[in-house]
Amino acid sequence: MARASKKEKTWVEEIEVAGSELVGRIKELIAEGNVRRLIIKRPDGKLLIEIPLTAGVMVGGVVTIVAPVLAALGAMAALLVRVKVQVEHVETKSRQRRRKS
Repeated sequence: MARASKKEKTWVEEIEVAGSELVGRIKELIAEGNVRRLIIKRPDGKLLIEIPLTAGVMVGGVVTIVAPVLAALGAMAALLVRVKVQVEHVETKSRQRRRKS
């Protein structure tokens, strides 16, 4: 699922969290600043919501921008025991250079 280009490298990780921890974990992931997309699924794999995050949004006040989505996730999380979160990370060329040095 990872895509590569000259400028950036992406990879996907999947984590499972308790429904009650979903909003807090999403906020943590967004604060990392290297998340391109979040996909929330039920444990059986059924898609619940996909949240695309652009590079410009990742840099600025993203939590404010996605606040309505977080509110919806909070309501949804109250009904779910566990969820799977697929996180698509992006590593820009500048970050790749920093890691190599």
